[in-house]
Amino acid sequence: MKREEILEILKKVQDPELKRDLVSLGMVKEITGDDAAGFFIHLEVTTPNSELREALKQAVAAAVSAAAPQVKLRIQISTPSRQPGAAAAPARPVVPGIRYAVAVASGKGGVGKTTVAVNLALALAAKGNRVGLMDGDIYGPNVPLMLGVAPETRPLVNEQEKLLPIEVQGLKMISMGVLVPADQPMIWRGPMLHSAVTQFVQKVDWGELDFLVIDLPPGTGDVQLSLVQVVPLSGAVIVTTPQEVALMDVRKGVAMFRKTQVPILGVIENMSGDIFGRGGGCEAAKQFGVPFLGEVPLDKRVREGGDAGRPMILAQPDSEPARAYKRAAEMIEQIFSQAAQADSSAS
Repeated sequence: MKREEILEILKKVQDPELKRDLVSLGMVKEITGDDAAGFFIHLEVTTPNSELREALKQAVAAAVSAAAPQVKLRIQISTPSRQPGAAAAPARPVVPGIRYAVAVASGKGGVGKTTVAVNLALALAAKGNRVGLMDGDIYGPNVPLMLGVAPETRPLVNEQEKLLPIEVQGLKMISMGVLVPADQPMIWRGPMLHSAVTQFVQKVDWGELDFLVIDLPPGTGDVQLSLVQVVPLSGAVIVTTPQEVALMDVRKGVAMFRKTQVPILGVIENMSGDIFGRGGGCEAAKQFGVPFLGEVPLDKRVREGGDAGRPMILAQPDSEPARAYKRAAEMIEQIFSQAAQADSSAS
């Protein structure tokens, strides 16, 4: 048995959640040894989930044993000490009371950015975090619909003349969709849009939050760039689709955030599989040196849940898309935790 043969075996072992082989995902970091001494396999994964890590270790051992029962194995699974592009933990809250502000963005519309933002916020909340969700898509405020907020719902105003966010599904949420009737078109120019999103951060009484998830408008034009410059962000998640052309859209998002010195937490590939193919998001993440937060498979239940006000995290918590959202949330938590530990050690 040679190293190359073991590598070929590992090409047939899939990550249980990403549904891609360990080699193409870049998880195989080291294979050393020989038949006499046995082989050492070092895998580097991004999930802190101990059950998934153990399942992965057993899958590798079973695959090698099936091909060569006589080979002795030692398998080590680790996580990166600090992920590429990871955010440095801010010394103070980016907004009073808010620990981390995370933007969810896309290079263009139609990639399911808002669906990802809603489910990601719910996944973070399900882990015990206090989470707010700001719908920054002024022209197409779909967050209230996806969370099942009644059309007539309007926010209250406190004594400090700040809006009180709508509390729904365990989140605090604000959206133009709860301020303006759904059938009223938004005919606003850039400065007005810029002002509205800024007000959503500064003139809303968010209270104490661990995460404020901000669903940015689609695209990377002047409006988005100015918003990113004004709204203090701890990091950004870029949503894309699997096609090769996704590289171009991710490139725009990466350039925008790097220009404004916003750390990129990673790329999520949405609507993965079937007619759209798969792998574009992962390749884009590799090319630009940022973490890959996983694939959300194309599943009509995601759309149905959003239309009905019951996102996948709530309606189908054990489904493959829901697990993908949960894993992305775990990775984001881990990135900030590692950054905080690194900063603490440095001080």
